[in-house]
Amino acid sequence: MAVRIFNLLVGLIALAYPLIALFLMRLLDPIWIVGVLIAALLLRSLTSWKHTPRSLLVASLVAVGLLWLTSMFNSDLALRLYPVFMSGAMLTMFAASLVYPPTMIERFARIMEPDLPEAGIQYTRHVTEIWCGFLFMNMLIALWTALCASFEIWALYNGFISYCLMGALLAGEFLVRRWIRST
Repeated sequence: MAVRIFNLLVGLIALAYPLIALFLMRLLDPIWIVGVLIAALLLRSLTSWKHTPRSLLVASLVAVGLLWLTSMFNSDLALRLYPVFMSGAMLTMFAASLVYPPTMIERFARIMEPDLPEAGIQYTRHVTEIWCGFLFMNMLIALWTALCASFEIWALYNGFISYCLMGALLAGEFLVRRWIRST
């Protein structure tokens, strides 16, 4: 139970990371913020590896490795690149599932509908392609905010706007799916 609570807490902190980092930058050197983030993500990986899909675990560990490597040269940049690395990890996972099915969205769909028909499999493939496009664009915008924008704009986009866009994509897909099923 304690491990689940820890993993949930680290997940929530990772989601709110840009906003937390914006606050902590006024108090701490960036290397400390990045160090705590790396430690928390590694602990989360170690405590949840049995229940985490291997592709997600590998992608997350690669992102953490890139974060650590960048922090060795420029801790402020590493602090800002975390959303880029995580979007890249998710993009890699989704894109790999297009090459090595089942796709990520098909995996999610089969949780609710284990006997997914062929039309559903094709639909989930297209939705996975759309998510790949979204994650690629999100990664580019996150990179732009990391390299060119103020720290406040970086935190606003990566800690709020990108999640609103993800929510809009999820809601839009839900509405399209309902419409397709009703026709």
